[in-house]
Amino acid sequence: MPSSPFIIVAIDGGAASGKSSTSRALSERFNFLHSDTGSYYRAVTAELLRLGISPADPAAVQNALAGVSLATTVRGRRAVMQIGGREVPETEIRSAETTANVATFAAIPALRAALLDYQRSQAETARTHGFGGLVMEGRDIGSKIFPDADLRYFLFADPAERARRREQQGLQDQVAKRDTLDSQRLRESLQGATLIDSTYLTLEQVVEQIAGEISAKLQAA
Repeated sequence: MPSSPFIIVAIDGGAASGKSSTSRALSERFNFLHSDTGSYYRAVTAELLRLGISPADPAAVQNALAGVSLATTVRGRRAVMQIGGREVPETEIRSAETTANVATFAAIPALRAALLDYQRSQAETARTHGFGGLVMEGRDIGSKIFPDADLRYFLFADPAERARRREQQGLQDQVAKRDTLDSQRLRESLQGATLIDSTYLTLEQVVEQIAGEISAKLQAA
């Protein structure tokens, strides 16, 4: 019997569209490594802020990133970033200061370039640790990180619904502002992706739709 194929699932979408919850559920169901790239940008943002670097100074951001090493620790089915041998605490990653600055930092081309190879390396991390695949969520996943992913999705929902979800999560970042920052990349991210409107769908319904397509892909191999 041939071994099962290694599957890469890319899940893009706007803030509070359901990317994280969907990705975690799929990771558990199929024993895929879960890579939350949003947490990587948050970790880098928290580290830069800790170093006293402002997102208004892209040159300082680039210099700082050139001096740190990025590594991965696997916890359960989750890929956790280490920066210079330090795992950034959740209290820093989810702090109000990080939340207020992450979108601005993430828009800096030098920062996105610095994380490109790191994000791609998660596929090898998943293989090395014996996972059946990788489910990676975040911006640019299907367009720039893994354009040849086996399955690509873009989740979206009504802005008012996403703002409500964000408030339930205890996060105060503005969905409209995040959408404005995302607008330049939107067309490229949508090309070739399966669109899922999660406004009136439960998490279970979104997961079942994607899970069915993953199962079909595995069975066809």
